[in-house]
Amino acid sequence: MIINDDILERTCKDMIETILFCLRDATKGTIYRIGPMPHLRSVRITSGIRNEGSGEILWGVKENSDYNYPGKCWEDYKDRPGRVLEAMAWCVEKGKSWTADDPYQDSRSVRKQLVNEVEDYHHMEPVLIKKSYLYGDRAGELEYPVDYCGNSIWKDCDDLVIAVVKIHFKKGFIKRGDYSTKVIKKLSRTLGTQLLSLHIRETLSDAQKDLARQRLQSCNVLAHELRNTLIKLGFIFSAINAEISFLREQWESQIALACPDIENKRVILNRLSHLIESNLPSENVPTRLGRLCEKLIAEQSELAGLPLMPGLGEKWVDNKIWPKWQELMVESDAWEGCREEIQSLLSRLRSAMWLGTSEELASRIDHLPEDIRSIWPKLAYVDFTVDKLMTLDEIIRFLDHPELKIPHKQQTKKVLTSLKALVEMIPEVEERTNRIILSLKNGSSESTESPDPDYQS
Repeated sequence: MIINDDILERTCKDMIETILFCLRDATKGTIYRIGPMPHLRSVRITSGIRNEGSGEILWGVKENSDYNYPGKCWEDYKDRPGRVLEAMAWCVEKGKSWTADDPYQDSRSVRKQLVNEVEDYHHMEPVLIKKSYLYGDRAGELEYPVDYCGNSIWKDCDDLVIAVVKIHFKKGFIKRGDYSTKVIKKLSRTLGTQLLSLHIRETLSDAQKDLARQRLQSCNVLAHELRNTLIKLGFIFSAINAEISFLREQWESQIALACPDIENKRVILNRLSHLIESNLPSENVPTRLGRLCEKLIAEQSELAGLPLMPGLGEKWVDNKIWPKWQELMVESDAWEGCREEIQSLLSRLRSAMWLGTSEELASRIDHLPEDIRSIWPKLAYVDFTVDKLMTLDEIIRFLDHPELKIPHKQQTKKVLTSLKALVEMIPEVEERTNRIILSLKNGSSESTESPDPDYQS
């Protein structure tokens, strides 16, 4: 049985105290715990003795006993040829009481059998409960203890023994089947019911704690999976922004076509790369300076082909291009003669990142209708996020404009339409999952329609 040790001891003390108060001739009480199967270890839980002078009950008798912790297993105290007979074995195996109303003739007195000394008058009562109450449908599948012949005890019984109550009496004040034995038997049944109740409560408490742990674990796993899923779904925004960057690239091509005199980023970056190549000293063996020049040319070429958002383009210049040029001019005097031109080019490069947003340049693209010139740059320079679904709708409608002549227009529209459906699904997935997580976390089976706004997965 699963019962907290402190609660079990207090319960047994209450039982001993009740018996000693009810039976004036009882002097001492002890309760032994029996179990679990098949070992049936018998352990003394507590003992109480009445102080004859004050009537007070003194707890924790210090006398030696084979049943003090850790107690004795069934194999050590059951009836067996050549072994002394114990009253404990009778009570456990038979599920019946044992009354020593004539200690001189007590056939199960260990002391009398071993050293021919009589014990006091006492009564031992097994505490029984229904097997079905404790084990339910599993009762038939249990491993039962066996007697010395190998036969299972209790297997064909409805009850099993979970404890044994031993009450000592004054000399000559106990008889088999008398009032005192009936009181003890009645109270032992009450003790059995109480212990079963405590077991059920403890088992339920453990089950609730286990359920709470599993529920919290499920919440954590589900929240983790949700985060991973949402992170993976982040590719949707990258894919949409990649399609928008194609619109941006096409718009900047329209500007370059209509305004060939404008110095755009590609022209500036080509000039910077030419300055590197024309002033780089010839070397037979690659040096650190040579590798730096190669890396800078590669990054400038990459930037020239990327239709970045203006702010991101500026950061690219500030964090990748400009520091390497500074390092290059510090390590070598080869570019000293064109230092001012390089610095001017880098400054103009930052400004060139914003050419696509210029309304003045847009007005000079005469080969496009006015409405396209007005709408295109506003849509091409959008950094799409989940709260900009309306903008995505505008882009899809814009792609239907008959005067918009760009490559793969219909393919771009199909891709954005499909991605839009996924984006619209994300908040709903997150909301429903958060609702399930919250329900699991709170131990509720309700399907709340309004999730906690403060809950974060």
